[in-house]
Amino acid sequence: MRVTREKVLEHRHAILDAASQLFRERGFSDVGVAEIMQASGLTHGAFYGHFDSKADLAHQACRNACAEGLARMAETGSLGAIIERYLSPAHRDNAAHGCALSALGGEVARQSPSLQGDYAAGLADFIGEIERRLDEPDPDARRREAIGILSTMVGALTMARAVAGGDAELSDEILAAARARLGEDAGE
Repeated sequence: MRVTREKVLEHRHAILDAASQLFRERGFSDVGVAEIMQASGLTHGAFYGHFDSKADLAHQACRNACAEGLARMAETGSLGAIIERYLSPAHRDNAAHGCALSALGGEVARQSPSLQGDYAAGLADFIGEIERRLDEPDPDARRREAIGILSTMVGALTMARAVAGGDAELSDEILAAARARLGEDAGE
């Protein structure tokens, strides 16, 4: 039976969504193709009709996850609202649907230069989205400020996730301290 072009695209999106969620939740090496295909509701055999390899899927899933996060950020109003949403316990506790920058950063550092390039492109887009919300007239200073803000957000979320299971109070404290510090920068 022939599958329509629309159905092929639907299947591809289902695989990408499942992969990007599983990779953010557990990392690239702890998730197999069979598990991704099961999560997408498709058979393992269908994988190679959509992707050349797991590495190819990792590239596309990284780009997909960054695009999702960027869309959420773009929909959020002020910089203060972005900071509040990003550094929230709800975001911390939902890595599978959260920011790819935090969830995949340590993983990407051990991957191929081309996957690192995909991550870098996503990172640059996030920096640009923050830059657009800053009033700093000097472009170089605005970029430095955006990088500092994003670095603080990603670092704080990463640290808060790392200790959430072992010291929930410290995890909450990290998020609150980063929100307060960045709120000062955002004029909140």
